[in-house]
Amino acid sequence: MDWRISVFLAAALACGGVAQAAAPPCAGDVEISDAPIVRVEHNDVLILRDGRALHLEGIRVPRAAQDRAPQALDDQSFNTLNALAKDQDVVARAMWPKEDRYDRVRAQVFTEDGTWLQAELLRRGLARVDIAPDRGECYRELYDAEAVARAAHAGIWSSPAYAIRTPDTLKDDTGTFQVVFGKVLNTDLRDGRAYLNFGTDWKTDFTVTISPDDMKTFRRMGVDPLGYKDRLVRVRGIVQFLNGPEIEIGNPKQIELLQ
Repeated sequence: MDWRISVFLAAALACGGVAQAAAPPCAGDVEISDAPIVRVEHNDVLILRDGRALHLEGIRVPRAAQDRAPQALDDQSFNTLNALAKDQDVVARAMWPKEDRYDRVRAQVFTEDGTWLQAELLRRGLARVDIAPDRGECYRELYDAEAVARAAHAGIWSSPAYAIRTPDTLKDDTGTFQVVFGKVLNTDLRDGRAYLNFGTDWKTDFTVTISPDDMKTFRRMGVDPLGYKDRLVRVRGIVQFLNGPEIEIGNPKQIELLQ
């Protein structure tokens, strides 16, 4: 991408800070630098020579069994990440909270030539954006990279298993991670929980919910979920079933406003 090339060249001429300078400002501060990757695991985790593990924050790689999708796409994503990262020295940038429950560093990861691993996988159609409730760095850049692949029907976007869902096509998707496109017909707030309803019957139609605890995040970010009424959105998460299909979100950055 143009921004990466120009920043890379400027940094190289100025001080040789290749991978660190190539990172966009949204990526956060350097947590680990000049770290060699000795192993790539199938769950989008990179293992460093010293035993530490990096989790590729903000994306979700294909998981054939969980996604009910072809194994070939899972393999293609893994093989690409392995080719990009293994035996490379990387820079990991992280924001708080920096580690997950498995003590893996949750990072935006850049190779020594300036390649941003998350963005590269997204542009190739070998991952989807998956913004965590407690993080959200670079969400715009990640969504933009994913959009490039979707428009080109690249990688997973050529498979029906990963097609964008609509509110009325989720009945067989319980337990899977899906991206859903639709219009919020009405909103409600009951007992501190917000409901974004995509149909006229909340007992059977698709709903996005926000828990009372996560409502604190929305308020802190100045977002009123009731304001999503009549908005065209794309939302993503694990589809559950409770009075119809449901996705629970915890961060406004998990919703793309399209209109």
